[in-house]
Amino acid sequence: MESGTIVSWEKKVGDKLNEGDLLAEIETDKATMGFETPEEGYLAKILVQAGEKDIPIGKLVCIIVDNEADVAAFNDYKDTGAPAAKPAAAPAAAATPPPPPPVAAAPPPPPPTPSAPRPMTAVEQRGPRVYASPMAKRLAEAQQLRLDGQGSGVYGSITSKDLGSLSAGAPATSAAPISVPAGAAYVDIPVSNTRAIIAKRLLESKVTIPHYYLTVDVNVDQVKKVRAEFNKQLEKEGVKLSFNDFVVKATALASKKVPEANSSWHGSFIRQYDSVECSVAVATDKGLITPIVPQADRKGLIEINKAIKELAAKARDGKLQPHEFQGGTITVSNLGMFGVTHFCAVINPPQSCILAVGGTQQRIVPDKDFEKGFKQSDYISVTLSCDHRTVDGAVGARWLQWFQKFLENPHSMLL
Repeated sequence: MESGTIVSWEKKVGDKLNEGDLLAEIETDKATMGFETPEEGYLAKILVQAGEKDIPIGKLVCIIVDNEADVAAFNDYKDTGAPAAKPAAAPAAAATPPPPPPVAAAPPPPPPTPSAPRPMTAVEQRGPRVYASPMAKRLAEAQQLRLDGQGSGVYGSITSKDLGSLSAGAPATSAAPISVPAGAAYVDIPVSNTRAIIAKRLLESKVTIPHYYLTVDVNVDQVKKVRAEFNKQLEKEGVKLSFNDFVVKATALASKKVPEANSSWHGSFIRQYDSVECSVAVATDKGLITPIVPQADRKGLIEINKAIKELAAKARDGKLQPHEFQGGTITVSNLGMFGVTHFCAVINPPQSCILAVGGTQQRIVPDKDFEKGFKQSDYISVTLSCDHRTVDGAVGARWLQWFQKFLENPHSMLL
């Protein structure tokens, strides 16, 4: 993380703060997380308002003081980059103070120079300046709502909850539908912080990583049979294994057999990992995110199933913690449920490989054991994108052989 956005302040100036209180919501490139108060005190000044984007790490965002009486001392404080000075204590009264020498009156301080206004979004350009969270602005654009008036957020800022009550018909905010000019040729959608980071990393991946691609067709007749048997046994437990659970397990075991694929490039050395931390691509409203199934090589199918469901739900709600999406060693991206039969995925740096999984296809194949001499079977096409700096072609091919073996004979994954 290099920068972030403060979505909302949960405390206002003058509030008493206890260590561990939720102070603000911060949006990173992957999730929105709560920032807890680091120490007890009183919130004396907020220097970065909610909604300001690309706040770099290390920038002063607020001031906390020990004593409530010191809050007023920071009313006019401006961040110049220098450490905030503590308020000076009042001088002790002298017993017989000498008369003060005449001093010329100090000139009044110059009025503060207004900061340059940030570019307004399309929503704000249609009316007076309003304060709203980034999520509320994006939803307003999508729902063609004009943000206006006061909301339920800090300092009356409009939040996504206010938009939700509006769509339900409750008069919780004064937002109103906007009129869209008929025949508009296009609409400009602001780039979110998440989308900007995704674009930056994908471009970096394609430009700096020498990709190559290997594809094999895998017979999944046995996986379908075993999955049906397991799900029948697990009905009472409320567990329903997905095809992707078997894919993740086979990916993890193939990575143990061919550890060169479970590695990352570090310039002067290649780091090869013992544990397989399998990232699983999940589509969200903000973009693609890859939560991690930790130690997937040591987990059973039920554990993998539960982990993926929990992580996917957190990802869509923007509640993933950093350790839940940072540090994966190999990625699985499955688009089979969308009817995609074959695709090539972009490597997720600094990983060396990503497996692209297509949907099931029915084929007629020779089989001398059948009366007609052929039978109908189900196949999937999987493509392994490899970083040629760490995984040579023969190594990638060997990885796919192991993956194919595990998936075509799922019982072998128990050995």
